[in-house]
Amino acid sequence: MSSVPAVPKSVAANAEWRELLEAIDRGMLRMRGPLRARLKKMEESARGGKDMSAEREKLAAEAQRSVEQVRQRKAGLPKVVYPEELPISAKRKEIGDAIKAHQVVIVCGETGSGKTTQLPKICLELGRGVQGMIGHTQPRRIAARSVAARVAAELHTALGDAVGFQVRFNDKTSADNYIKVMTDGILLAQTQADRWLSQYDTLIIDEAHERSLNIDFLLGYIKQLLPRRPELKLIITSATIDAERFSAHFGNAPVVEVSGRLYPVDVWYRPFDEDDEDEHEIDLPEAIVNAVDEVTARTSSGDVLVFLPGEREIREAAEALRKHHPQGMEILPLFARLSAQDQERIFSSGGGARRIVLATNVAETSLTVPGIRFVVDSGLARVNRYSYRNKVELLQVEKISRASANQRAGRCGRVMNGICVRLYGEEDFQARVEFTDPEILRSSLASVILRMASLKLGDIEDFPFVDAPASRMIADGYQLLIELGAVDEARALTPVGQQLAKLPIDPRVARMLVAAKQEGCLSEVLIIAAALSVQDPRERPMDKQEAVTQAHAEFVDDRSDFLSYLRIWKWFEEALAHKKSNRKMVQDCHDRFLSYLRLREWRELHSQLHSVISEMDWRVNEKEAGYEQIHRALLAGLLGNIGFKSDEAGIYLGARQIKFVLSPG
Repeated sequence: MSSVPAVPKSVAANAEWRELLEAIDRGMLRMRGPLRARLKKMEESARGGKDMSAEREKLAAEAQRSVEQVRQRKAGLPKVVYPEELPISAKRKEIGDAIKAHQVVIVCGETGSGKTTQLPKICLELGRGVQGMIGHTQPRRIAARSVAARVAAELHTALGDAVGFQVRFNDKTSADNYIKVMTDGILLAQTQADRWLSQYDTLIIDEAHERSLNIDFLLGYIKQLLPRRPELKLIITSATIDAERFSAHFGNAPVVEVSGRLYPVDVWYRPFDEDDEDEHEIDLPEAIVNAVDEVTARTSSGDVLVFLPGEREIREAAEALRKHHPQGMEILPLFARLSAQDQERIFSSGGGARRIVLATNVAETSLTVPGIRFVVDSGLARVNRYSYRNKVELLQVEKISRASANQRAGRCGRVMNGICVRLYGEEDFQARVEFTDPEILRSSLASVILRMASLKLGDIEDFPFVDAPASRMIADGYQLLIELGAVDEARALTPVGQQLAKLPIDPRVARMLVAAKQEGCLSEVLIIAAALSVQDPRERPMDKQEAVTQAHAEFVDDRSDFLSYLRIWKWFEEALAHKKSNRKMVQDCHDRFLSYLRLREWRELHSQLHSVISEMDWRVNEKEAGYEQIHRALLAGLLGNIGFKSDEAGIYLGARQIKFVLSPG
């Protein structure tokens, strides 16, 4: 990482040049680097005898405009008021003093303390966000939007004015923003175009306990950046953070602890994985119904938040609850891909009906659902794990950590005394790991290595990760990149690798697009690549297998499952072009066992990828591509996934002696 242009001593010694340098440094941070670079070149030319007076006046005018922009932003700072009922409000002076005195501060406290919404306001009150924005990251899109809306409301400004937000497919930011809330993936992507992150004077990395690849990569990147940007402040926060580890990683940074929720929470253990007295085995939906019955019978007020591992489990629980409960109960699903309209239904206080919100772990962290008094915790979550031997990523249901369980319990106890029902035993809880495994220790590192190479950050072995990945995982990542032609034997980025690094998808899928450009089938492979990057839109309920097979028959292509994606795409595009209403569109998808939300996400990702390749001056083919062209392009990214029929019926033999069968089996 190169440095901000240093200014020669002769410039600093000359009064006029020094005054210009000081003006540059008083202006906007994003202008500091470019203006300093020009100042350095001008001084070098002046030393060579060239008259630089005209250029200096022009530079001085630009520096003054930058200073004036800072003055106007300072004058327009919104007034900050803190909700005194939040525990963090009593700690704001201590937190503010720590931020003023240190470059890195760790804020640690229980769920419900108000950290997420009040920290950017504390920074704003300190005068941060003036020369550059306060960047505030969230792990999920739905949380980023809701946090931005809440902070904007507390500052009495419209969303998009003082507070903006940016997530995938949605950018509501402007030059007037003081605070920008975004997903950690958005901030990470910005390091490609702005390696100094010069538009920010403060960065808040929230929910750091999640330890996603994006968070760990950002923390390592920022650690390298901090010595080169002494004016940049970093605040790391979470409810269940491993504070000691993070503090040590950042040179024993100070830790400020904030007390937790407003009201006490009772924890009840109700394990369901045993037969009941009537020897009737209870399944998860039935256990949820029983738990909801138990807590709602205690009082006529207070909503219920149920944590489930995925969308399928949410549908099953919703069906069980609707069959069991009277119409007065409103049952609402909550997961990451919900539309903004559906999100608003959940974040509004409701119309008087008692609500049961069925959520994935998207509601575990910053996202606060109002009115929750009871939590029912399945103790499960879907976790992505990379199989080193099989070279595939598996999305499997696993037990959550104790830290995540405590996060979930903390979702109640905000409006009044709360109750958390855990659908597992206390011994089970005590036996669980304390923190969730960092994603970097359970993922393929190919995309991380690729991005590091494109940013010229050096070897992954030397990168300051909080938890360094195992050497065998690093070797596995390089092996895949060599297979894709993204790096050479010396581990240097190739021209193909440079193209892959620009595409925001898995390197194997990106490699298909590079090959498709050469094969003249970019139009078709772009559709397939987007499909492979989201959850399969086809649904297969276990109790409706025959109906599913019949419904999906119209999309089947006997030559290839990949071509089935093209048929689904064609049907959806035609259906959208002739749709009579959204309700009818959703029903048509449901009748064909297709997820409307996943189809929409597929379409949005396709649009984003189309924009990226357009910026790379790639052109999609107008003539329809053939089977051979498409599959040659796909094979370029799937060399390690080729298999041969074995002697066993229906069994295929792949690389490294892996056996597999065709999906759905």
